Amino acid sequence: MEKLILVGLVEPIDASAVPEFEEWYLGNHVEDTSHCPKIRRGTVYKLAKKFVGSAPSQYLAIYEWEIEDPAEAEKLLMRWQSDPTAFPARLPPNASLKILGSGWYAQALSFSK
Repeated sequence: MEKLILVGLVEPIDASAVPEFEEWYLGNHVEDTSHCPKIRRGTVYKLAKKFVGSAPSQYLAIYEWEIEDPAEAEKLLMRWQSDPTAFPARLPPNASLKILGSGWYAQALSFSK
């Protein structure tokens, strides 16, 4: 079970950037990041329908970590992303991504059936 999650609220910078966003972010970056040591899973959700108020972004990225310390996780992620050999299929970033916000979250409460 994950101990920490990294949440990213992202979207293409504009409608013309959607193909580049889909190629780089959805088609490469999320998988690349998911291979970082101590990440159990990387998942992206696309907004299907607004519910209450305004949705903060078109896409919600969630990376589930097997680590408890956000500072340690962030260092590990920065090392992974700065190592050009870490993910052989890595594509260089492009200007298609707009990050609206991100943060580290520790589980506070959970219910299940």
